[in-house]
Amino acid sequence: QVQLVESGGGLVQAGVSLTLSCALSGDTFSRYAMAWFRERTFVAAINWGGSETVYTESVKGRFTISRDNAKNTVYLQMISLKPEDTAVYYCAASGGRHWPIKRADEYDYWGQGTQVTVSS
Repeated sequence: QVQLVESGGGLVQAGVSLTLSCALSGDTFSRYAMAWFRERTFVAAINWGGSETVYTESVKGRFTISRDNAKNTVYLQMISLKPEDTAVYYCAASGGRHWPIKRADEYDYWGQGTQVTVSS
């Protein structure tokens, strides 16, 4: 059974950086496109090999999604955080074969979420 476990959230001040991690277990990591959502709102996604990424407009230039297939882990590096970035962040895995995959209902597995709170 596939499980996703996020880590790295917290309470930070505006302007600082934070990196979220999400580890997948129970299946071959490279079979899945991976994404980060705020609640069910799309933030960023990365394809199976890590060669392509896509972002929602509000985080372009500030957030970077990456993956390490040897460590079965996807990351979301966030810089210049703003109060409006406050949310519960979820990582998700999709076995779909089209790209990009941005709809929440196209993702098969979800983590438990990690809270990011940005104070002004």
